[in-house]
Amino acid sequence: MDPDRGLAATHFLLDTEWNRLVNRWASGIGLTVRDESTHMTLGVTRHPADAEALELHLTTSRRFLVAFMTNGRSLAPGELARGAAAANAWNTEQLTPTLSVWNVRGTRPHLGGVCTLPLSCRMTQGDFDAIASGWVEQAATMFARCREVFSL
Repeated sequence: MDPDRGLAATHFLLDTEWNRLVNRWASGIGLTVRDESTHMTLGVTRHPADAEALELHLTTSRRFLVAFMTNGRSLAPGELARGAAAANAWNTEQLTPTLSVWNVRGTRPHLGGVCTLPLSCRMTQGDFDAIASGWVEQAATMFARCREVFSL
């Protein structure tokens, strides 16, 4: 009998188990997790080699698990309007992640995507894995679109 089979069918409450779900998902796909006091950070190396590396920060608000994704590229002063246009275009065409111009961890703005899940939901490890992997794929598409269409 497969010892992980029982875990696959167990529904975890996101509010109390999100750290465990994130760690198992990351471990399953070979990502290193930096567990910090207020959040978890994961570096996602994309393949092929010319694809962007992404950084994923996971934290909670009062009611949500929040996934913030960035490619780490700062916007130059002359790129702010294009960044806002890229965010408007992406958000009009797509539902997730929500793309915004952020000024987090520094003085220069950058593009960031945000996805959320309600902390009150229950899900299996497999469900969480699929959602989290989907966030990474969507973010990769989002940043590729910003690069290709808006030269960002």
